Amino acid sequence: MILIVDDKPENIYSLQQLLESRGFSVDTAFSGDEALRKTFKNRYALIILDVKMPDMDGFEVADHLAKYSKTKDIPIIFLSAANRDKRFIEQGYKSGGIDYVTKPVDMDILLLKVKNFYRLYEQTLVLNAVQEDLKAEIERRKKAQYSLVAKANHLRLILEALPQIAFTVTPDGRIDFVNRNWFTFSRTQNDFPECHPNDPAILVTLRSHIQKGTALEMEVRIKPLDTQLYRYHLLRIVPIEEDQFITHWVGTFTDIDDQKQLSQKKDEFLSIASHELKTPLTSMRGYVQLLNRSLKDEPHSKAYKYMNRVEGQLNKLSTLVADLLDISKIDNGKLYVDHQFFDLDAVIDTVVDTMHQTQEKRILNIERTGEKLEIPIFGDEMRIEQVLINFMSNAIKYGPDSDHIIIHTEKDDKEVKVSVQDFGIGVPPQNQAPIFDKFYRVEETSVRFQGLGLGLYICAEIIRQHEGQYGMTSKAGEGTTFYFTLPLRVVH
Repeated sequence: MILIVDDKPENIYSLQQLLESRGFSVDTAFSGDEALRKTFKNRYALIILDVKMPDMDGFEVADHLAKYSKTKDIPIIFLSAANRDKRFIEQGYKSGGIDYVTKPVDMDILLLKVKNFYRLYEQTLVLNAVQEDLKAEIERRKKAQYSLVAKANHLRLILEALPQIAFTVTPDGRIDFVNRNWFTFSRTQNDFPECHPNDPAILVTLRSHIQKGTALEMEVRIKPLDTQLYRYHLLRIVPIEEDQFITHWVGTFTDIDDQKQLSQKKDEFLSIASHELKTPLTSMRGYVQLLNRSLKDEPHSKAYKYMNRVEGQLNKLSTLVADLLDISKIDNGKLYVDHQFFDLDAVIDTVVDTMHQTQEKRILNIERTGEKLEIPIFGDEMRIEQVLINFMSNAIKYGPDSDHIIIHTEKDDKEVKVSVQDFGIGVPPQNQAPIFDKFYRVEETSVRFQGLGLGLYICAEIIRQHEGQYGMTSKAGEGTTFYFTLPLRVVH
């Protein structure tokens, strides 16, 4: 808006008409006092100020405006016909005017000056807005920086209090903080502790994970300074994100050597015990079979009945020993899988017959659905049979009130899928995720079973070694489905 100040209405009227016809918004004042009051209330882009006015002339008005921050930067064009003397004009500029126009006014010249000053005013507004935005952005960044520093300090206090070795890494892989435990294993902050020669290099592995943006977790052997004894540590390094950007990585070394030694001793014991149990079990089974043959002519005698029970318990014990042997092989990386082409349909039929024969006191309704596979599968026939028997045994265990079991098969161009579905009690949701873990047993059901919780763990490892997938779905009260897939290979 432009303010025109003149004590003569006819002068104001002519200027007002001219400027409004050109699209400018105009306000008017008929005295210096009125002009001052309006400038403190309103915002003006330009003041056209007549010099000669009663009570307070234009120069005095300009002097007053120059004293206040709100009005001192408003551009002023002085209008006067009273004096064209150079000193008089200089006074106008000293009073704060940016231009001086003498009367009679050349309207074209005045209009040109008004346009230029108004454009400068608009540009100034834009620059002021940009400046304010910059100030706000700087302030925001300062606050963010303060917040980040506070968080970093808080994190370092936490890491310093940890019993583990703790450290932080910048996004480019540079160590920038370590706690006091670090220096038990490394002489400088910049170098990771020395690893066992057979373990992967920490820095190389870390850089690979930084490029992918994924957390790192691995076991490494490191040794304290001035010793030759390496100890197992679990190394975890995880990313810290701010606004979806990784700003830091936080890592810890946790000493797990004692647990590792105990685990190795346990595995050694299982391996030795399993092998030692296998020999007497074989002998006992042979003697039981001989006794059964001698009693075959007395099928209703108590001795024959007891011998059958002994044989059943021996079979269970043999299964447990076989599972323990498999666990020992898995833990030592020696589980043998003999890959050859075999007929999976025939294996399924064999397992179904076996289930019928071993469940003499229970009539099972085992239904085969889906398509016949009719294609050779590359894998270990005996191990896949072991998986199917385990899945079928679980179906029988968890369906004590249901004799209906469905074996469903399907295939596509890449793999075959086998599913075993029961209609029993189901597995609670909280028990589904760890069901393939070692030594895990579902205890939170109305049915409790004997066993060490090894069967499904062994099945999972067998399928992994076949490069297949495995899993289960279940709904309480409606049953459970276990499944596995095997990749298809071309027969050469």
